[in-house]
Amino acid sequence: MAKTLTYNGGVEGWPSFYSFIPEMMIGMNSYLYSFKGGDLYRHNTNETRNNFYGSQYTSTITAVVNDEPHIAKTFNTISLQSNSPWNCKVTTNLGSGLIDNSWFDLKEGNYYAFIRRNSNQEDLDFRSAQGVGVVTTVDSSTPSATTLTFDFNIDSLISVGDVIYRSTLSGDNDETASTPAEVGSITDVSGSVITVNVTGTTPVDGNFILYLRDSLAESYSPKGYYMEYKLETDETSFAELYGVSVSLHKSFS
Repeated sequence: MAKTLTYNGGVEGWPSFYSFIPEMMIGMNSYLYSFKGGDLYRHNTNETRNNFYGSQYTSTITAVVNDEPHIAKTFNTISLQSNSPWNCKVTTNLGSGLIDNSWFDLKEGNYYAFIRRNSNQEDLDFRSAQGVGVVTTVDSSTPSATTLTFDFNIDSLISVGDVIYRSTLSGDNDETASTPAEVGSITDVSGSVITVNVTGTTPVDGNFILYLRDSLAESYSPKGYYMEYKLETDETSFAELYGVSVSLHKSFS
């Protein structure tokens, strides 16, 4: 992808890449001028940031955390020394995660947030995936409000927004089970009854039910030997980032 590379005489280096591609640039009388589509533009004449030739762009910063690269680690949180929160995408050699800018909390001058898994990254190997039990009665007459009734009260850990999966059991002692299939999201929990908006496979009486916690309800803590993070902002006002800190620990799982 083509980029415009800028040189800063003060630091005697090339500090940044820009997405806009002018046809020609020239500095004159302390201003930067450029040509695009045959039109002449003068830069830095207003307070709108990330906007060039009428198009709004996104500022991105990508870096890698690679402490003790021979050790598998769990990456927990990210804090930003910044005047505003940024969106963040996280990738390791074993998984991925994200932080929306609205999830950051301002604490003692820094923006702080837990890394959460991607909402489309549903993996029943996560520790947030747990079994519920065998459903006794399924009423699917209204798919958007299908009710699953059990012969016991549902544990309080199950919450609205969690995703339900179902598996069939077979064998004399129900020792084998099919690969779990996604059912849908929980819309209500009351006593021994779970109400589900079915968007996948409808369960039937006798299915074994599992659930995966809502990705927005808990942190993900991705694991890996390294972590790449990409910070993004499309703010049109002044945004400055001074430093980034990542909390991590050795993974024992």
